[in-house]
Parts: sequence; C-alpha cells; structure tokens
Amino acid sequence: MTSPHDQDLVFAFLCDLHRHPDVRRIDTHAASVFLIGDRALKIKRAVRLPFLDYSTLALRKAACAKEVEVNRPFAPDIYLRVVAITTAPDGSFDIDGSGTPVEYAVEMRRFDDSKTLDHLARSGQVSAGLADQLAETIATSHRVAAEVPLNTWIDCIPRWIDASVASLAASPRFPQTEVEAFSKLCHSAFSRLTPLLERRATNGHVRRCHGDLHLANIVMIEDKPVLFDAIEFDESIATIDVLYDLAFPLMDLLHFGLPVAANHLLNQYFSIAAPDQIDGLALLPLFMSIRAAIRAQVFLAKLDRERADHANADASAILSIAESYFKLARELVQPAPPTMIAIGGLSGTGKSALARALAPVLSPRPGAIVLRSDVLRKTLFGVGQTDRLPKQAYTPESSTRVYREQADRAARVLAQGFPVIVDAVFARPDEREAIKNVAKQLNVRFAGIFLSADLRTRQQRIQHRVNDASDATSEVARDQERYDIGALDWLQVNASGTPEATLQQCLSTLRTTLEADVARLPMTT
Repeated sequence: MTSPHDQDLVFAFLCDLHRHPDVRRIDTHAASVFLIGDRALKIKRAVRLPFLDYSTLALRKAACAKEVEVNRPFAPDIYLRVVAITTAPDGSFDIDGSGTPVEYAVEMRRFDDSKTLDHLARSGQVSAGLADQLAETIATSHRVAAEVPLNTWIDCIPRWIDASVASLAASPRFPQTEVEAFSKLCHSAFSRLTPLLERRATNGHVRRCHGDLHLANIVMIEDKPVLFDAIEFDESIATIDVLYDLAFPLMDLLHFGLPVAANHLLNQYFSIAAPDQIDGLALLPLFMSIRAAIRAQVFLAKLDRERADHANADASAILSIAESYFKLARELVQPAPPTMIAIGGLSGTGKSALARALAPVLSPRPGAIVLRSDVLRKTLFGVGQTDRLPKQAYTPESSTRVYREQADRAARVLAQGFPVIVDAVFARPDEREAIKNVAKQLNVRFAGIFLSADLRTRQQRIQHRVNDASDATSEVARDQERYDIGALDWLQVNASGTPEATLQQCLSTLRTTLEADVARLPMTT
C-alpha cells in the first residue's frame, strides 16, 4: 500500500459508522487521527513533502514507532503503542487483527481535545497560574532533554527563514515589500546573534527538544499541562536551542491576545524554573518571529489544501489567522528599546503586585523581566522560594549582596533588549541611586516608583500572604516605620487602596515619564 488512494480504503473502514458509530476524524497535512471510544488512532498520510516522507508502508511504520519513542517521555499516559491495521483473505479490515498489516497507527489514550491550550486560549482560560505551571513543565523537559553538542542547528536557522519567506512570498495575499523587509530584518538579527548562538551551543543549550510546541500541542490532563505531538520525522527540526522551543508557546500566547499569561511564562521560566537561561534572552525576539512566520505559513498551506479538497472551511477566517501571525512576526523581529522601572517601598506596600501588573504591558513584548529581591535572596542562599531564612540572611552585608546582584542581573537583561522591573525596599538613597545608575550607564529610560501605605494596611497584607517569597512579618513592618528614607526623587504613590487603584496611578504618570514606551500601555490589565 503506497498510494493515498489505497490508504483511503483504510480510512473508509475506520470511518464506517456501522463499526465505529462514535468515530470522529481530524486531518492535518501529514496525518489523520481517528477518535474511537477512549482511544485515538493516528495514521501517517501516504505523502512525500519537502520535510518528510511517508510514501511507503515501511516508512510509515518506522515513523509511528519513532513518534511513540519521542513522545513517551513527554506524555507517557497518552502514547500507548504502534498498532497494525490488518486485512483478512476476504479483504475485510481489522484493528490489530491476525491478517496482513496494510497500515500502521499510533494508538493513543484519548483526551479531551477541548482542553488543549489553543482552545483554552481562544476563550481566555489560560491563567497566570497555568502559565507558571507550563513554564515548569517546559523547563523540566529541557533539563532532561539530551544535549547535542555537535549539530547543524545554527546553520538551519537562515534556511528556515528563507523557507518561510519563500512560502510567504509565493502567496499573493501578502505585500511583497513586507515579505522582503521581514527577510532582511531576520537575517540581520541572525548575523548579529550568531556569536551568542555559538556560545550557547558550546555550553550545552542545544538539545533534542519537543520541537513543535505551539499551544495546540499542549493539553491539560488532571489540571496539569502535558506536552504531546513532538517532532519525530526529522531530528534536525527538534534539535534546537531550548529557547527556540520556549519561543513557540510565548509567541502563541501573544497571538491569542494573552499578554499576562505570556509574561508569566517568561518570568517563571527565566526567574524560577531555568534561571541559567537568562543570558539567552536576546535570542527570543528572532526566535518568536520565526515561529510566528512558520505559523503564518502553516495556515496559508491549510487554506490552499482545503480549497483544493473543496472543504467547507471559512477561508476568510483562515486567511485572517495567517495574516495575524505574519503581522506578529514583523513586530517581534524589530522590538522597541527597553525600559527600566524600579519599585520601592516598605514591606506590605504592594510592590510585587504592582510589578506583576506592569510587567506584561511594557514593550517590547512579551514584557518585562521582574527581578524581586525576596526571590533573589532565596536563590543566593540556595533555598526554595517559600523557605524561611534565618535572621543572619538579613544582615546589612547580605542585603548589600542582594542589591548588587539585582543590579547586575538588571543590567544583563537590559543589555539584551528586554525591559526590566526591579522590586525591592530601596529604603536607602544610595540603593536608589545605584539602581538608577544602571539605566543611566546603558542609556535606557528609567522610572522610579516608591509606594507608601499606613502600618495597619501593611501588616494586614503581610498576615494574609500565602506561599510567598517574603519573610517579612508584622514585627518587621513595625520596625521599618523607623527607617530614614531620605530625600525621594522617585514617583511617590500612596498604595493604601486597591492594587487596581495603585496601578492606575502609576500608569497615568508613567505614560508621561516614559513617553512613547508607555504610550501603548492599556488603561486596565
């Protein structure tokens, strides 16, 4: 069986409502999935494409076996085995029968496909907490992924850019001037970033990853994100810098209009789950842009395929998706200059809540890296975020070390073109001056915000904290009342009200203070 025509006989058998009354079929350009009862059978379509070859039964069997091998580490409860579709001497078909195998399928445990993250994203159900979970899941997959020190990953990047550009240029739907400009921007970014790419490859950050981590390939099972449908047909496509893997869901969250979730994924990955990756931030704009261009290419191909098959798809809707991905690709590859915001205030004034609210709306997307002194202190002392530190960890010497490390990390983030928000008490004038000098030395715009609130409010907030990195107590808050803050040249905001009221005060002022960089900030988040 080597032709699509012959394969259609198997597909007709699987779709026979007399045998499988509840069957549902889902087609992609390379596979057909048949949902039957509590199982799913995924069959490789008998096609030969530029990037894969499923034209013979032997090739399809091998691809099925490879898919199970690659995906079991990500989703052991989903991927079960390779099963044969057999035919008896009378020509009848069976699943895992005793006859001659005429097709092979990946047998999977069926899951609720309404729980894939693309479906959840469309209805705005990807919360900040889910994004935090996703960051941990992706980081774990990267830690266990095999390192591939010698490979062609870096050489693949310009080829992938050219392939996407050629596909987009071949379509009459996009202005050629925009496609050409996009190509130049991508190649320019690649040339500039090649030394960083090479360093990361040498340092072991190129691994055998999932490779196709858009939101439709992530599903919630038992309230946890599970990665599935990893690339199996080409090792080179999945042997990539781990940040190219991360760039796909980051970009897709932006595409679906979920900046808060995207920023949480960004911060949880770089600040908590994989802090050793922070020096690769500069790669993300190019990586996300390439991913967006590939998705535009995929939806153009889907549009052409469904028209050829005379399918009843909404052509205008598919084209609109392709256009939105290409628009995002062009935006991401030319990010705006970064900004630095420092948020100070005594314990309980709401610094961290404000930082989290501001981070998603600072440009360039997906927003600011938040550097919180409480989290950094725990990291420096080698304990978990919610583990309590002894008083010795809060000596003046220890605090000086934390502020110095925070300033160093802020400089590293800004130097890579990402906005940053630093969150600490900043009670002393020299601490405030030092962090302001980081921005001055790098010639980036800076805004300092100092929050205040009455003691009772601060103590109530501290008492209601759950699973928080801060070790502050009501007693600490009371002792801080004696601090000599000194002269303040930062924006002073009374934060005794709701977090939303504090945010609006800050947004209103920051639009003026930071001019164009904050002109894009929404009035609400």
